[in-house]
Amino acid sequence: MTDTLPTTTSPTQSTGKLLTALIVGGITAIFDTTIVAIGLHTLTERLDAPISTIQWVSTGYLLALAVAIPFVSWAQEKFGGKRLWLFALGLFVLGSILCACAWNAESLIAFRVVQGLGGGIMFPLMQTLAMQNVAPTAMARTMAVVGLPIALGPILGPVLGGIVLHWLDWQWLFLINVPLGVAGLVLAAIVINADHPHRGTTSQRLDFAGAALLVPALAGLLYGLSNVHAEGGFSRIDVFLPCVAGVVLLVAFVGWAIRRAGTALIDVRLLAQRSVRASSITLSFLGATLFASTFLLPLYFQSLRGADVLTAAVLLIPQGVGTFLARLIAGKLVDALGARLVAVVGFLIIAAATIPFALADANASVWLLGITLFIRGFGLGVVLIPVMTVAYIDIRKDQMPHASAITRIVQQLGGAFGTALVAVVLSAVTAQADAQSGFQTTFWWTIAITIAAAIASLLLPSREKNQ
Repeated sequence: MTDTLPTTTSPTQSTGKLLTALIVGGITAIFDTTIVAIGLHTLTERLDAPISTIQWVSTGYLLALAVAIPFVSWAQEKFGGKRLWLFALGLFVLGSILCACAWNAESLIAFRVVQGLGGGIMFPLMQTLAMQNVAPTAMARTMAVVGLPIALGPILGPVLGGIVLHWLDWQWLFLINVPLGVAGLVLAAIVINADHPHRGTTSQRLDFAGAALLVPALAGLLYGLSNVHAEGGFSRIDVFLPCVAGVVLLVAFVGWAIRRAGTALIDVRLLAQRSVRASSITLSFLGATLFASTFLLPLYFQSLRGADVLTAAVLLIPQGVGTFLARLIAGKLVDALGARLVAVVGFLIIAAATIPFALADANASVWLLGITLFIRGFGLGVVLIPVMTVAYIDIRKDQMPHASAITRIVQQLGGAFGTALVAVVLSAVTAQADAQSGFQTTFWWTIAITIAAAIASLLLPSREKNQ
């Protein structure tokens, strides 16, 4: 299969320099998806706004992030990957500066939307640029590098947020992005090869009808799921109606995209490829597993054990260390054992390492839980590599932007559903029994989600087919 993109990409692009530029710039947006969540209580006090309003600081960011993703493949073809990356990173840095200058809750929410639009472009584009510039035999090892901030973001974001809020004021939740973002802009301008379309090349027109279906579909689903935590859960009108409307619009988009063939906003026909389909299904469960635990673990240490923000952040560090160390060997494991086996074992490790939390009370040993978190982090660091890499092994380079968009969307939706589910379970059980029973039961649900992810990963190609 050959690359059909009408670009001027140089074949001498240095993979090492490219990955460095992508990681330095991309890590800011990835950490920002979770770093602010731990500071919502602080923001209610500093900005004198109710939690129902401040919640939109996170919700607005996630909605903007999600609705930007579908346009990335079209924009990359029209403007080129380098230009699009510089625009997205610049927009994110600008949004960070504006957030730090916010004078009330409403202005902060508006500036977070600016951040989210930049981040929504960066996430899939980072994967695409990396995968388009490496040989198929090096994809797993490359994904281990470029996927490091993607894996560490949900884990270390709350840790970094807790540290910032302990020593500095809330504005630094956003200002810490600026130096790295500027460094990323400089590196990208120097290192990433220009790949703008040839002059005279007719670019594909934007699929306005597809956008009109997909954007509100994603917004409806994510907005509805973000309201599940409130009293009433899934039966709430502001959960049920947006989710139903989102599903209907999503189905309509799929039908439209199939009829549009290769000119759709996102080419859903790629799901006919086993590799893309298996990766997407597994990533949805992985998103649920990852974000459910990101929601639960800080809450466990703060609500049940009475830890302050900084202490809870420090207690979560072992999980991030385990994830980081796993990335050093995950690519080699996938090359040696195949995507399916590595993913299944990784998910089972995560499930096993969550069991101590399902059995723990408020007095459980911190050292034991720390060791458990390290093992859990190791499992998380292992599974993301095979699941994400598989999506690219059987497709052309010009199809990779669409695969990146598909896999990122399903991971976002899976994460939103997983978070909503555990929030409902925790609230319901705590109301009927007590907080300890609520957390124990909810961790068992998290384990069930992880086991479902392990079962889904059986769909991934075996070692022989992956090679």
